[in-house]
Amino acid sequence: MDTGQIGVWHPAIGKAPAAVARRAAVEIEKLGYASVWVNEGPGSRDPFVAASLLLSATSRVAVGTGIANLWGRDATAMAASRATLGEAFPGRFLLGIGVSHSTLVGSRGHSYGKPLTAMREYLDGMDQAQPGLLEGDAPRLLAALRPKMLELSRDRAAGAHTYFVPPEHTALAREVLGHDRLLVPEQAVLLETDPARARQIARTHMAYYLTLPNYVNNLLALGYTDDDLADGGSDRLADAIVAWGDPESVVKRVRAHLDAGADHVALQPLSPSVPDLTDALTQLRTLAPTLSL
Repeated sequence: MDTGQIGVWHPAIGKAPAAVARRAAVEIEKLGYASVWVNEGPGSRDPFVAASLLLSATSRVAVGTGIANLWGRDATAMAASRATLGEAFPGRFLLGIGVSHSTLVGSRGHSYGKPLTAMREYLDGMDQAQPGLLEGDAPRLLAALRPKMLELSRDRAAGAHTYFVPPEHTALAREVLGHDRLLVPEQAVLLETDPARARQIARTHMAYYLTLPNYVNNLLALGYTDDDLADGGSDRLADAIVAWGDPESVVKRVRAHLDAGADHVALQPLSPSVPDLTDALTQLRTLAPTLSL
């Protein structure tokens, strides 16, 4: 990510037909964005297969997993994937690992248990597997929100990839991580200047995440109230989670994350109902000049 501070995170990149996803990554690279992030969720490709498709189609842009679910593969397999892509695409792959959420983990047949312990033991397994693998390296980032997982990101990884967070969380995360670890927050964005419509789209985006305790507890710790989280989210919360308005307003929020200590910000363009890659690319084209990519 030495080429820039702004990247792209979009769920459709991991779900679109391969040819569509490759074309999107090529355009994102040409526009000047420095990274593309692929998630692992219901209906998405295996993130390492998706990452390899995008890396093979591009020449400069970095590709990260945001995130690869540790319950989806054992630690040796995760370490091997990291080494394989790190060796094949030097300096262009970032491994984001996360513990996911109890409902999603349960649907895989696992018990969520103690996520911090699970992550710590998983990292032990990855480190034990590393000596016998290809000499390929890639930054290892942890999906982290609360202080203890951020501390683990500092002590056992290259940094943290955060999601569904306002800039005040970025400031707190930087304080925990110190100055020598990567911090990559995701930021939902929307080029919509009508407040009522923008907040309606923001609430559609937030609805699922406000059912997940990890995100809810993090917001409460940041000072948001039960009233902020009720009925799809308050205006205050919608405005904090989604940067909406004209390009200058969106860029102001991106700058707020960078000023708070982010090394890189991954933009997630929102669409009115469901994630729409075509609409996302349109917004990214419009934003690129104001971002000075």
